[in-house]
Order: sequence, then C-alpha cells, then structure tokens
Amino acid sequence: MEIALVGNPNSGKTTVFNHLTGSSQYVGNWPGVTVERKCGPITKKKHILLQDLPGIYSMSPYTPEEIVARDYLLNGKPQAILNVVDATNLERNLYLTTQLMETGIPVCLSLNMMDILEAQKKYLNIEKLSYGLGIPVVSMSALKKKGVEKAVEKAENHQDTQYPTYDNRLEAALDEISLVLGGTVPEKQARWYAIKVFERDEEITQNLDLSTLQKKELEEIIAITEKVFDEDSLSIVINARYDFITQLTKLCLGERGVLEENFSDKVDRIVTNRFLALPIFALIMWLVYAISIQWVGGVGTDWLNEVVFGSFLPERLADFLNFIHVADWLQNLIIDGILAGTGAVLGFLPQIFVLFICLGLLEDCGYMSRIAFVMDRVFRKFGLSGKSFIPMLVATGCGVPGIMATRTIENEKDRRLTIMVTTFMPCSAKLPIIALIAGAFFPQASWVAPSAYLAGIAAIILSGIALKKSKLFAGDASPFIMELPSYHLPAMKNVLKYALNHAKSFVKRAGTVIFVMNIAIWFLSTYSWSLTQVSADQSILADFGRLMSPLFAPLGWGSWQATVATLTGLVAKETVVGSLGVLYATSGGTDWAGLQAALTPIAAYSFLLFNLLCAPCFAAIGAIHKEMHAFKWSALAVFYQCGLAYAVSFWIFQIGMLVLTGIFTIASALAFIVLALLCYFLFRKQAKTSEELDVLTLDMFETGKGNVK
Repeated sequence: MEIALVGNPNSGKTTVFNHLTGSSQYVGNWPGVTVERKCGPITKKKHILLQDLPGIYSMSPYTPEEIVARDYLLNGKPQAILNVVDATNLERNLYLTTQLMETGIPVCLSLNMMDILEAQKKYLNIEKLSYGLGIPVVSMSALKKKGVEKAVEKAENHQDTQYPTYDNRLEAALDEISLVLGGTVPEKQARWYAIKVFERDEEITQNLDLSTLQKKELEEIIAITEKVFDEDSLSIVINARYDFITQLTKLCLGERGVLEENFSDKVDRIVTNRFLALPIFALIMWLVYAISIQWVGGVGTDWLNEVVFGSFLPERLADFLNFIHVADWLQNLIIDGILAGTGAVLGFLPQIFVLFICLGLLEDCGYMSRIAFVMDRVFRKFGLSGKSFIPMLVATGCGVPGIMATRTIENEKDRRLTIMVTTFMPCSAKLPIIALIAGAFFPQASWVAPSAYLAGIAAIILSGIALKKSKLFAGDASPFIMELPSYHLPAMKNVLKYALNHAKSFVKRAGTVIFVMNIAIWFLSTYSWSLTQVSADQSILADFGRLMSPLFAPLGWGSWQATVATLTGLVAKETVVGSLGVLYATSGGTDWAGLQAALTPIAAYSFLLFNLLCAPCFAAIGAIHKEMHAFKWSALAVFYQCGLAYAVSFWIFQIGMLVLTGIFTIASALAFIVLALLCYFLFRKQAKTSEELDVLTLDMFETGKGNVK
C-alpha cells in the first residue's frame, strides 16, 4: 500500500516522515525536475510505503513543487493521502485539504501542533471538524511523537472518498460540467476535472479529448455562472472554498478563557521589528560563525589539522610506506600531494558540521522564516522580491540547488537577477577558505568569519539596487507570500540529519573532485616541462601561475601560489584550500606559516573576498547556464560576478594600504575612481521599462510634444 504525505510548508510534515520511516528512507529527485523526492517504508508497517510530497500551499501548477504533487496524485495512484495540517493556522491549511479531497483519493487529516494550539488557549472540536469535512481527523504532535501512528492507522483503514459542497449555484454548474465531460475523465476524479475545467485550466483542458460541441457547451455553462456571480470563474471557486472553510472553522474552533498574545507573537514583536530585526540577525550570524569557526568548531579543526593530519597520519603513513619500500616519488605524491591536500580540506569538517547544526536549529525553530520575511521588506525597497531570499538560503548549503530554486520566481527578470547574485552567499564549499583566512591571519578577530557572510548579503543587496536600475532588469518585483510558523523547540534528530547530510556531501567532494585535483596540483608543482623533478618554484605550475599572477597583483596577492589556488577554485571552491595545502606542504603536514609569510592580513582579506564573490564552481556555472537558457545571459552572469569580485577586492586592498601606510599612490587614485563608478551605478536614475517608454511616447504624440518619424 502507498500513502502520500501532503501538507503546507512548515506544517511538520518532514518530522512526521522522519519519525515514521526512520533510517529506511531514500532520497532522490522526481523524474525531469530537481525537486527532492523522499520515500520509504513505515518502520512498524513495512507493507506501507510512505511517499513524502514537496510542501505546497495549493494544487495550482505554478511552481515545480505543485506540479510534482499534482502529477503524482493524479497519475501515481496512491491508495490514501495523509494530510498534515498546522492546527495553529487551520483556515490557511484547509485550503489545500479541500483540493486534496477533490482528487478522489481517500484523505485522512492529521492536526499537528495541537499542543501549541492548547498553549494559545484555543480549543478545537475535532469531532465537529471531522463531521464537517466527512473524513477522519486525528490530533497529533509530531515533535512529541504523539498521535503519529494513529494517523497512519486511520489513513490505512479509511477507504471512503468525500468532497466539500459549495454554493448551490456553483454546485449546479459543476454537475452540468460533469455530465458534459461524461466518460472523457476517470469517474473517481470527475469532481476534480469539473472544477479544473470550470477554472479554465488550460493545461488540463488541452489534455482532455473534447469535441467542439463539448467545448462550446462547457464555455456556455461557465459564462452563465460568471454572470450569475458577477465574478470570473477562478475567483468563484476560490471564494467558495474560503466560505466553506470559514463556516467550518467557526463551527469547530473556539477559545478557552481570554485569548492572549501567544509566545510567537511576543517574540516576533522583537525579532521582526522594523528597527531591531537586522541588528538581531547580524548578532545571531556573528554568534553562529563564532561558535562554528572559533569556539566549538575551531577546537575540532585545530585538533584535526595539528594532530591528525599534521603529525599522526603523515608519520604513520611514512613509516608504513618505508616499510613496504615504496618509491620516493610515490611517497611524495601520497603524503605531500594526496594527504596534505585532502587533509587540508577535511580538517575544516568540524567547523562545517557545527555551522550546519546552528543553521539547522535556526531553521527548525522557525527563525529562518522570519528572516525571509524581514529580508523581503529590505529587498523590496531595492527592487528585489522576497522570493529571492529563499534560493539564497538554499545556497548556504550549495550554490547549485540555490540556483535551481529560483524556478519558483514567476517574474523572468527577477529570476535572472536572482540567479546572478545567489552564489554571493557563502556556501559550505567556501567555508574552508573563510576558516583558513580567519584562523591564519585573524586568530583573535571574531568579526572576520561573519563579515564574509554579511559581505555576501551586502553584495546581493547592492547588486539588486544597481542591476534593477538597468533596462535589462527594470520593473516591479514579484509579490512574496509566506506563512510564518509558530516558534517551537527544534527536533534534534532532524537537525543532526541536516548537518550530517551536508558533512557527508563535503567529504564526498573531498574524496572525488578534490582528490583528483590534488594529484594534478602535486604533479604540476613537482615536475618541469621536461618532466624532471624540480622544486615547486621551477615547476610547470609555477610558470603558469607567474604568467597569470600580474592580473591579481593589484589585489595584494600576486604570488603564483595564490593565483593557482584561485583558478583551481573554479573546479570546486574547496580546492582553493586543497591547492594551498599541497603547495605549502611539508613532511609534517601543511605549513601555513609559508602562506602567512606570502600575504599580509589585508591582502589575505582581499583574497578571501575575491574567492567568495567571483564566479562559482563549474557545477554552479553549469546550473546558471541551464536556468538562463542562453549563453549570453550565462556569460553576463559570470562576467558580472568576476568583475564585482575584482573591483571590491581591489578597493579593499588599496584603501586598506592607504590607511595603514598613509602613502597615496596611483593605485590609491584608481581605487577612488572604482568607488566613484560603484556609487554611480548605485545612485543613478532608474531606467524606464519598455512599457513605460511606450506610454511616454504615446503621451508625447497625443500632446504634440514629440516628433514622430
């Protein structure tokens, strides 16, 4: 038996799925789309396969998630639907429930977060709700693991189908449409198809084998009903659903005593405050990075770098290789190439793990939803949509899914703009670079790591301002609607699983792409063009690095090692640290003192900013090209990212040197010119859209103030 698990985002559906399936679940992508697919047998009922559908608000096909859910429910033929509903937002959640009931699949409603509802001194009569809907309703608290198994049992045994009935005039129209459709639609799904035809859903209508006469009769029925209601057909259905839901909630939802402001509302008065929200967010991110980079995560990273990869493994491995009489060149490859390079990356694993535990806690407790709301308020002032922040949150894990998450943005200009700036957010692959620079050059400065995160957000906001003023991206931002869940204690099992998945992905990349790159770096830094073994300064890689290094000398890090490391970062950002690990490798591990001698602190910070803001890895560039659907747009995105990274790094280094030394040079003058250009793009007048130009031209023609040729 197959049961579909469906619900709104933040309804607790993931917690229910994880609890029921445990470690038996498997994850992949739905065919043809990048939306995640999770499935697994229920631990205590192996004969039931639980299919976790993406979190959606409705069955309207506007986003990839909604398309996936609709196609599966109509064509996948699950035997039942377990609809997880946030009891604290009942009216909003029931909109999806009414649509699910119309699919002809038996639905069981599970009311999650009932404990929170009771804490808010609200009372929900479950018997009345079940009677009003005509389906089983189960009280549940997924976080406390109460009622979850009972909900599955109800869904397993409930085989009846029921759908809500609306206004008599609408019902009459739907009955007539069902008669006209006849055998062209499945009998169990007749109600769903009737509503979709009434809504004039073109995708559904085109897939139906309808005659010309049927189409004419259907249009007449719809047109007459629209005249009766004096509204368009889609509005009629939406209003009918909400009228039904409003009456139902009034019947079954009441209050115990005097309703007081709940805990979430009290907290939101502070964390979403117009003036306090951003400072609080900055403080929280400082704490997250301080805990991850310097305090808890830093202890683990220091131990791995200094003890495990610094002495223990190199010494033991060297003894073993000598014992089995391995050739010197191969020993050098294994210890100074593979172990030093891969170890330099894996050494930062504790910091990555702790970072994603912190981010998982913030996401699971409901705070990250508030940040999306706060950033919408900020982004909208600068012409961006709040929807742009969701891909950016996803990009903190990896830029590729972050870029693909822009598909939820309907406005094409906003979507392309978001793709161009999303990878400015520091992903997990960039964290080793942040940790290396912060630890090697600023060990006592807790501001360096969080400043990298805030620099990414600043680059996004300022880019939004500048690019929105160009003709390519000018226009109003698309609307953003998001439901804020109630605050609750995070489920540590989900948080740990979230952190472990990111850590596993990091280790996998270290063992594949970075492993191969380290071998290539070692070979190119060990041999000359004549393939004789030489010192690194005389190697093939050194010659290539010196050829390119003048390009980066104005940024403060014109050494061939730093140049090569930056270029290898295009393959995978982790290889920046891996390459430096190989190039500064010693018999006792990696000697970061060599890097400290090569760069000044201000040059190191310039190096950090450039690698954070420049073009992402090849995989992310490939995702950009796939989503942009055009080479010129992809090239524009990469050119903009690299150009902005160069300008910012140049300005930071040159102004920093001016402040530190007090010496004004030609480069200092160029830095002020760069600043002036950046300010010009930020503060110039808004470019008119093509629609505005058309209106202006027409107005000039009608008033005789312009010449028409």
